[in-house]
Amino acid sequence: QVQLVESGGGVVQAGGSLRLSCTASGRIRSVATMGWYRQAPGKQRELVAQVLDTGKPEYAAAVKGRFTITRDFAKNAAYLHLNNLEPADTAVYYCNVDLTIPYDSTLYHYWGQGTLVTVSS
Repeated sequence: QVQLVESGGGVVQAGGSLRLSCTASGRIRSVATMGWYRQAPGKQRELVAQVLDTGKPEYAAAVKGRFTITRDFAKNAAYLHLNNLEPADTAVYYCNVDLTIPYDSTLYHYWGQGTLVTVSS
């Protein structure tokens, strides 16, 4: 009853840019944190960036200054702008959303299907 749709991955050369999009829809009462994680082959999933319900962005040290996360509260959407990409950024990127649904105070955690970003040297 809640859907998360991601888009925007692809193949890019080192130094290039991409923009990832994530939109949450369905039976949603409120959205708290929206963020992006990534998982490279053979590695654990790690937080890349997130935007709290206050609008404050947070970044992993490895991407700070190169990636920018923005959020459209009206659309329940988040965008990750990836600039100056490096081969080490190659990974599957997953959108993560914390939200509540009507008549339920539980904070639910939803994951997108993942989108592959490949950076060639």
